[in-house]
Amino acid sequence: MRSKIKLLPILLTIVFFFASCGGGDDISKSGKSSTTTGWEYNEPDWGGFEVVPDYEQETGPGLVFIQGGTFTMGRVEQDVMYDWNNVPRKVTLTSFYMDETEVRNVDYREYLYWTQRVFISMRDVYLNALPDTLVWLDPLAYNDPYVEYYFRHPAYNEYPVVGISWRQASDYALWRTDRVNEKILIDENILLQDPAGQQGKENFNTEAYLAGQYIGLVGENLPSMRPTNAASGGGDAASDPSGQGRHVMMEDGMVLPRYRLPTEAEWEFAALGLIGETYDERLWERRIYPWTGASLRNDNPRYLGQFRANFVRGSGDYMGMAGNLNDEAAITAPVFSFWPNDYGLYCMAGNVNEWVGDIYRPLSFEDVSGFRPFRGNVFQTLERDPNTGEIVEKDEMGRLIKRDLNAGDVREYTQNYRKADYQDHLDGDYYSNLYSSQESIADTFTTRTQQMYSQENEDVTSLINNRARVYKGGSWKDRAYWMSPGGRRFLDEEAARDDLGFRCAMTKVGSQSGGGM
Repeated sequence: MRSKIKLLPILLTIVFFFASCGGGDDISKSGKSSTTTGWEYNEPDWGGFEVVPDYEQETGPGLVFIQGGTFTMGRVEQDVMYDWNNVPRKVTLTSFYMDETEVRNVDYREYLYWTQRVFISMRDVYLNALPDTLVWLDPLAYNDPYVEYYFRHPAYNEYPVVGISWRQASDYALWRTDRVNEKILIDENILLQDPAGQQGKENFNTEAYLAGQYIGLVGENLPSMRPTNAASGGGDAASDPSGQGRHVMMEDGMVLPRYRLPTEAEWEFAALGLIGETYDERLWERRIYPWTGASLRNDNPRYLGQFRANFVRGSGDYMGMAGNLNDEAAITAPVFSFWPNDYGLYCMAGNVNEWVGDIYRPLSFEDVSGFRPFRGNVFQTLERDPNTGEIVEKDEMGRLIKRDLNAGDVREYTQNYRKADYQDHLDGDYYSNLYSSQESIADTFTTRTQQMYSQENEDVTSLINNRARVYKGGSWKDRAYWMSPGGRRFLDEEAARDDLGFRCAMTKVGSQSGGGM
């Protein structure tokens, strides 16, 4: 009897285990049937509604998974420049992906080659994408060899591309999105390789393909579960009425989200790599740089004393003395130089500054949201035919045409937005300028921004406008002060520098876990 009593807890545990497994079974997640209607998924006899179960986003080429969370964004060291443009505050980011390295010269030349090959009759597309190699010129220095060799010569293949404007970097990210998704479909044999057939507007674009405006060279379409229309003459119930299958849709989860420039908050979060300073949801130590401690030199006995980044040690000292170069980089260094941070990202301090997506405002820390903060939103929608409601024909570059949201798109009771352009929101728009009036509504953004930062109309206009974009990270020609992730500077989005490059990011959809975390 006593032995039976001892076995009772074990038996109860087993019963509760199986009960919990059976009671919590999510048949919707299994992809078999709906928990709300009972109708079966992926069955033509039940209407053919298709569901992809257990989706998990793949990591795109060149990317590293960055698990999000809350952190203190802003400069946490002394603001010796007295900018006071990044006061510390608590924010939360969702998980995302970030390039392991800065975009290299060879990567950008690949983009130029494709552009030149596809847009043969639109040479301006290629010319507008060229980096400004003249950024190397200096009135009182002999930098001419870098103008000629740095971008094109194979000796610099692995070095970060510079001379790129914010707009050029954004265009590269869009192009990269399409090439990565095109390869995914080719690997799945849905599309076949067709480099010769892609000319002008007939090139693969992710949005155009999903909208049915790009066909390409079809390999094997996905089977359609839509039941055959009896009026069309019958046919296989597991295929579409035409019998040719269907192209990939967003609901299939095969194409990746777009590559883009990281937001300022994402870049700062990824650069800090605070995951290496946390234990059991406790932050043990803040960081000034992307590594532990305040020293610029490595404290590992194997690499003791070696610099952790490419920066200027002092006036006129860019790489140390011959025979014992401190960072072995007179200008930029190869993108895999030095040691990665705790997320596995290289050169998040020094080497080259990096563009981020945000528009610059000195008081952004007071205005932006505490969740996924970002300034620069211009809400858009696809252009549609007013008569049919269909998406209009793609443009000459093969991209879908978009327009800003207008008053007709805003519903009467919409609360989260009332217009398209929020770049000036609470900092330059007519609600926030010094001469607030109804007449200000018709003013251009330049006038409104000037009134935000100038006391009188005749004052010299401010450099702070909607073309000013943030860059971060410090570079080969900066002092260590700028290598703190909280530092921020700005430059016109059409301008470029010899110490300014970029890397791409990607949104993580669905679960906040991934990448082995």
